[in-house]
Amino acid sequence: MIYKLLTACLFVSVMLPGFAQEQPTRNISTYFTAEKKYLVLPVKNGATKRNLELWVDGVNTRFWDMELAEDKPDWYAYMRIDEWKGKQIELRVDKVSAASKVFDPVMQSDADTNANEYKEKLRPQFHFSPKRGWTNDPNGMVYFNGEYHLFFQHNPYGRNWGNMTWGHAVSKDLVHWAELDDAIHPNQGGPVFSGGAVVDKNNTSGLGENGKPAMVMFHTGARGWGQYMTWSTDGRNFHWYDKAVVPRINKENRDPKVIWYEPAKQWVMVLWVERGNNEQHSIQFLTSPDLKNWTPASITYGGIGNDRYLYECPEFYELPVQGMDGVKKWVLTGANTEYAVGSFDGTTFTEEERKLQNQHGRGFYAPQTFSDEPTGRRIEIGWWRTNTAEDDMDFNQSMSLPMEHKLVKTPEGIRLTRMPVKEAERLRSGKIYKAGNKTLKENSANPLKDINIELAEIHVEITPGKAKEVALNIRGVAVIYNVAAQQLVADGVKAPAPLQNGKLTLLIYADRTGLEIFANNGLMFMPVNINIDDSDRSLSLSVKGGTAKISSLEVYELKSIWQ
Repeated sequence: MIYKLLTACLFVSVMLPGFAQEQPTRNISTYFTAEKKYLVLPVKNGATKRNLELWVDGVNTRFWDMELAEDKPDWYAYMRIDEWKGKQIELRVDKVSAASKVFDPVMQSDADTNANEYKEKLRPQFHFSPKRGWTNDPNGMVYFNGEYHLFFQHNPYGRNWGNMTWGHAVSKDLVHWAELDDAIHPNQGGPVFSGGAVVDKNNTSGLGENGKPAMVMFHTGARGWGQYMTWSTDGRNFHWYDKAVVPRINKENRDPKVIWYEPAKQWVMVLWVERGNNEQHSIQFLTSPDLKNWTPASITYGGIGNDRYLYECPEFYELPVQGMDGVKKWVLTGANTEYAVGSFDGTTFTEEERKLQNQHGRGFYAPQTFSDEPTGRRIEIGWWRTNTAEDDMDFNQSMSLPMEHKLVKTPEGIRLTRMPVKEAERLRSGKIYKAGNKTLKENSANPLKDINIELAEIHVEITPGKAKEVALNIRGVAVIYNVAAQQLVADGVKAPAPLQNGKLTLLIYADRTGLEIFANNGLMFMPVNINIDDSDRSLSLSVKGGTAKISSLEVYELKSIWQ
């Protein structure tokens, strides 16, 4: 139900001397009583941004900007206000047109509705995306109270970057997500930038209640530029610690990630810090007994300037090395996924191999892994920069598939692999096409000609033999393997994919907004963001310049997670 409430307005006319007369504008101050769950805000994609403030008990409690619709909106944003139910609220808006009646009436609603929710033509069908607004970095990824919690950088009031807030979604299976209300809003520390979360199982912080441990979250406040802490004992209601736990170290510092280091019974924080006057990237290590009091411990230096090794959004974890019994190594990485492998003694990370990379795609950035994962796996989700700010879409950007990390012994050294989690198989609809032990020549019939599919999981193992090129066309997107160069090419993106024992294994997931390609059991990951033509549901496999053997070929039709 929408309520119409009384408003009061302050008028300001604007005319610049020497210029043609501008349209009169006014700053609005509107008063209403909070009676419903949400304040409903009209958005017009591409409109002039206006600054808005919500004042409660004389405190500027919410502040944001948005492309405010002064006539017919493209969509509505919903701000939760029920915590102030019964209170008088002042809503301030700057420089709307003098004739505007945008907040007459003020609209409130108990229902968060959207006619196109999850059914838009550019909505990824099995990659998480927010129901409305912009998203970028995944944040605070943690398993708590039987749920995977995915927080994310979120602009609830527009489909472009801004108003950084932590959005919140939960899942039981890493595949199907339920989006909840935004968890952490900007305050005097500033917009809520990226960070991580842990479960304080031993209650070192004293924030647990009635035997329930606290989920403790850390982020950078993009005004104070300190590292701030919030917590929850139920995964739904969030509380602020009263000050920054790590005040600003340098002009640029952000994105705290916290882990528990069992041998020393202490917490470790990794934090990106820019040092000196030459844009020196570094990772600051800090330690704490209680999550509240932090001591600098060591520094690991990365690249300089445009060399983005160890720049932003650090991630740090330990894994066993497959093929080396009893050996474990630590992985340190930054937002562009370049990583180092080494050892850690509780205070200092020693690089043994550095500037390694197995992600060679487009649009994949700032991934994070889950803390406290119950099976002991190291599971990652990254920000996937899909191209969804088109037409009247009311959301923008998405997340990658969840992927399990492993360390493996290779002839080149210890290397990281990424592969979709086992739970991704739950996407399969039951429809499957299998064809194996085929030999393809340059003019062979297309073995996939009978398939008509939108969402697909494709497995293929190829021995190229004397063929010069193997081409897998997925709904109009060509994925081509150049045998001589041992290189994959898709929509102009190139990635190294050396043959393993003369073979190439590929796993490809196709969604509306792109492909995620995994080669050689995850030694190479190649996400390619591209909006796929809805009218093309075909698949084809062909070779050029010789004969190739297809030892395995499987195609699974996938279901939408939004059904």
